[in-house]
Amino acid sequence: MSVPGSYQAAAGPSSVPTAPPSYEETVAVNSYYPTPPAPTPGPNTGLMTGPDGKGMNPPAYYTQPVPVPNANAIAVQTVYVQQPVSFYDRPVQMCCPSCNKMIVTQLSYNAGALTWLSCGSLCLLGCIAGCCFIPFCVDALQDVDHHCPNCKALLGTYKRL
Repeated sequence: MSVPGSYQAAAGPSSVPTAPPSYEETVAVNSYYPTPPAPTPGPNTGLMTGPDGKGMNPPAYYTQPVPVPNANAIAVQTVYVQQPVSFYDRPVQMCCPSCNKMIVTQLSYNAGALTWLSCGSLCLLGCIAGCCFIPFCVDALQDVDHHCPNCKALLGTYKRL
């Protein structure tokens, strides 16, 4: 009589291996070892036969295919995408897209819409004796252009209005 829950091995020889294959058998380092025969489907091996007559269990050993060297190899080029830079009225540290160097931008001031509106409003207020041209001398009222100090390329513009 047996204890409930305990399992007994089936009597007789079994074709199912008791331990997994060794490393040498798996990678076939020593190829002179014979491979064990594959079990045939049936009730004693536990293999089930599918509708097409093939076994449902995978084969005993898998090997990775060896990569074949290709004469027409494709060169891979890495492209770095730069985040958009916000330009303001102060210098910005960035990588110049023209010369690909890390730089701090140089600023130049140009008369923009805010400069001309300030000049017109001062002229309407009665500052016609030359005082209406004061906005052209004030950097805080002009647009700002950012240039690369190495290649002098225009990198961006900050428009005040």
